Amino acid sequence: MTQKLPFRFGSEVYTWFMNNDGLTYEGQLGHMIEVIAEAGFSGIQPIYSWMGELSDADRLEAKLKEQDIELAALSLAMDWNGAEETEEERAEADQAISLLQRFPGAILCTVQKPTGRHDLVARRQNLVNIVNSISRRAVEKGVSCSFHPNSPHTSITRTEEDYRVILESLDSSVTGWTPDVGHIINGGMDPLEKMKEYASLINHMHYKDWDGEPEFALMGKGKVDLLTITQWLKDQNYTGWIVCEDEGKEALQDPDAVTLHDARWIREELVPQLK
Repeated sequence: MTQKLPFRFGSEVYTWFMNNDGLTYEGQLGHMIEVIAEAGFSGIQPIYSWMGELSDADRLEAKLKEQDIELAALSLAMDWNGAEETEEERAEADQAISLLQRFPGAILCTVQKPTGRHDLVARRQNLVNIVNSISRRAVEKGVSCSFHPNSPHTSITRTEEDYRVILESLDSSVTGWTPDVGHIINGGMDPLEKMKEYASLINHMHYKDWDGEPEFALMGKGKVDLLTITQWLKDQNYTGWIVCEDEGKEALQDPDAVTLHDARWIREELVPQLK
């Protein structure tokens, strides 16, 4: 097995699921865990609604132990378009929280599925209220939480104004922030400057690269200054996870190879340049 990367680098499974809405790799979380371990990552961040049989805590724990991989975080991606959670949304969130109780230290990473920028003011506030409510329930169960903005044009968590309204409305006693450096630059902001502005909220990280053609690039091939960002995290004594979520076009054809590439790039290009 490949030697583990230094720091706490993990991999997010959306690199596989961005293809055909996840249907191509449906039920293959076990395979993803194996590839992530082969690459040398230390952790994985699955998406709760796409875990298949490994949503069973016993099966997931066994597979992770087999490959010497930690559960870094679990993505809870939902619509959250009402003033409060629907019964179905609340039930799924509580199931995800229950699963995470079996994996101490793993983070519940909430993310809203983009469905349009209509009724923006009200919907941003509703989102914050829902996220904070979920986080409070999770923290009561011993599960830490982090909110992950995204940047599709139909997202209400895309722009600098969105970030100001949402991040400043999070209940920081229960909800942290996951800066996704690719989504930040895709929303027209400087990733490191935004991270410095809201540094006290950061408890989880997502890395992807970006070239604006039209959006994301293979890690190391884009315009995100991942070296300076990583150096800043190191200088801040950041001890959380850095989870790679490569959405370059290459991932549509061969997500296994992209995952192996990302770990190799981190090991050979990124880490040796850190001071």
